[in-house]
Amino acid sequence: MRSERVTVTLPADLVAEARDAVSRGSAASLSAYVAEAVQSRQDRDRSLAMLAHLYGGPPPPDELDAARRSLCSASPVAVG
Repeated sequence: MRSERVTVTLPADLVAEARDAVSRGSAASLSAYVAEAVQSRQDRDRSLAMLAHLYGGPPPPDELDAARRSLCSASPVAVG
């Protein structure tokens, strides 16, 4: 995958937490951490757009809440 250098400004507390994740080994680098966060946001946006397409508009809040509860109660996925 081709990479591109960009400059962003982030709140200091977010940067500190991201750097801490890198120092703990949770991410290979600050760039990798930010790329994963952007990817997660894009995946979420695409999922919500797909739901809006299926519902003919934004999904009803009660159904989104039920889906979130269902996902939170699902057993965690093993990492690593």
